[in-house]
Amino acid sequence: MYRFQSIGLIAKTDDDGQVRATLRVIHRFLLDRGLEVSLDRSTDEFLEIDETVPRREIAEHCDLAIVVGGDGTLLTAARSLADSGVPIVGVNLGRLGFLVDVSPDTMTDRLEEILSGQYTEERRFLVETEIIRGDAVIQTAVALNDVVLRIKNVVRMIEFETWIDGNFVNMQRADGMVVSTPTGSTAYALSGGGPILHPSLEAMLVLPICPHTLSSRPIVVDSGSDIEIRIRENIAETGQVVSDGQNSIDVAAGDRVRVRRKDRKIRLLHPADYDYFSILREKLHWG
Repeated sequence: MYRFQSIGLIAKTDDDGQVRATLRVIHRFLLDRGLEVSLDRSTDEFLEIDETVPRREIAEHCDLAIVVGGDGTLLTAARSLADSGVPIVGVNLGRLGFLVDVSPDTMTDRLEEILSGQYTEERRFLVETEIIRGDAVIQTAVALNDVVLRIKNVVRMIEFETWIDGNFVNMQRADGMVVSTPTGSTAYALSGGGPILHPSLEAMLVLPICPHTLSSRPIVVDSGSDIEIRIRENIAETGQVVSDGQNSIDVAAGDRVRVRRKDRKIRLLHPADYDYFSILREKLHWG
């Protein structure tokens, strides 16, 4: 196990009263242990310290990032740190906490364990999305949870074809399509009736949203698959491709949305007694 010396602190940007107090406790905790701390610019208004740094410096110089917030905050951090290999640990100040699993009530004890090398490490893959118009890639995006195709700003069906590894799967009309990683299988895909994929699986989930047919079902494919969604020429409205529910790209009739596994994985650190099924029981209120 690795012992960490240079720590980056990242926070969610809105404060319900907890962020400021939690950051201050963690910041003092790290300084008291003689560790070098880099404060992401997201912490600026909470710690009131001028010496904050852009996210790229945390990616380049830190050997651990502590994210204070909810799953959305960690998703943003994961995308920005994915290529650096910096491991991430999350302190949960959000609602669900599938990814940020350190409780603020026990965070100093848990962080003490992790800093001394007592932790469980997971490597989870992300996906890269290309928007192709004609023969050109016009935009790209990265997601840890999912990529969603939908009509922009209105509730209306979109007609599209699905191709996997160059093989035609089907043509359908639906409210949209979700392509999810195992990490995202407990997010939008779960509410759409998809299965829960264990994070260790090298698989992707292809899930239509409210398809206009009773025979359409989710498909689980290998994570190395090349998934392409082709928007039919007969749609009049602007479509949208949304990555992790945070970044959106407008698409039009005839565009192709290609989703593939990203080469680099993110490193998530958990307390040594981390149990994925315990997280599911708690968050999904299983008996």
